[in-house]
Amino acid sequence: MIEVREAVKEDFPRVLELITELAVFEKEPDAVDITIKDLEENGLGESSLFKCFVGLHKGQIEGISLCYPRFSTWKGKTIHLEDLIVTEKMRGKGLGKALYDKVMRYAYDQHAGRVEWVVLDWNTNAIEFYEKSGATIDKEWYLAQMDKKSLKAYINK
Repeated sequence: MIEVREAVKEDFPRVLELITELAVFEKEPDAVDITIKDLEENGLGESSLFKCFVGLHKGQIEGISLCYPRFSTWKGKTIHLEDLIVTEKMRGKGLGKALYDKVMRYAYDQHAGRVEWVVLDWNTNAIEFYEKSGATIDKEWYLAQMDKKSLKAYINK
């Protein structure tokens, strides 16, 4: 009943719906700026910036995992898991694990020195899932970001 495969162009409208659903779950309902066109232009072809896997249940996309390559000065090639999203109705049914497994297998096959991601401190279900898988949750690092507005202000100083 559960299938995980690489996303194709026709999947991106549903992928964007799930990204928006995640933004609502993470209490940032207006944070999504990307479009289906952005996903298509950056996620397809030889020079794609990310890999997206879709998780299907009874033929319907009910989850995604999106990751991309990075380089660590300590570990070399790494994979960053940007998002692992599962619809509320499918949580706890194995779809999230199947998507997670797909990313870990992809990273292993790519000879990655590490897979990394961030998780919100209040998302205890996700934290427990990751810890049970053998992942380390490092609470000593802070996430730093500069959004478009801040970047523009910085550059125009």
